[in-house]
Amino acid sequence: MSIAQNKKAFHDYFIEEKYEAGIVLEGWEVKAIRAGRIQLKEAYIIIRNGELFLIGCHISSLPAASTHVHPDPVRTRKLLLHAAQISQLIGKVERSGYTLVPLDMHYKAGRIKLEIGLAKGKKQYDKRESEKRKEWERDKQRLIRHQQT
Repeated sequence: MSIAQNKKAFHDYFIEEKYEAGIVLEGWEVKAIRAGRIQLKEAYIIIRNGELFLIGCHISSLPAASTHVHPDPVRTRKLLLHAAQISQLIGKVERSGYTLVPLDMHYKAGRIKLEIGLAKGKKQYDKRESEKRKEWERDKQRLIRHQQT
């Protein structure tokens, strides 16, 4: 079951591979995510000291957060993957033009997981081509529906 999606990532990047990572969260963050107060639009992933970190993910705290916790909505959060997967990703990201982007946050067996994608940036003409293809698919479906009636 999907919690939040990063649709902008599919517009700005070609997604070549997908990985599922765990995410280190605090208690107030889990409650806020369950309430749907998360935004992945501006988020990105960096590799630091052989570990993956999610930066720019905005999780708004609930108004009933405890008084002794001062939540930071855009704090850096650590991602959890197997060491072999991380080393494989490091090798791929160091090649030119590749980056890691968060695609989807979802539940799996009661835990919150983040789907990350190995992505290559799109040029402006690639974005226009994708838009034309989507528009043609919509028009084609519309024509098929009108012919059937």
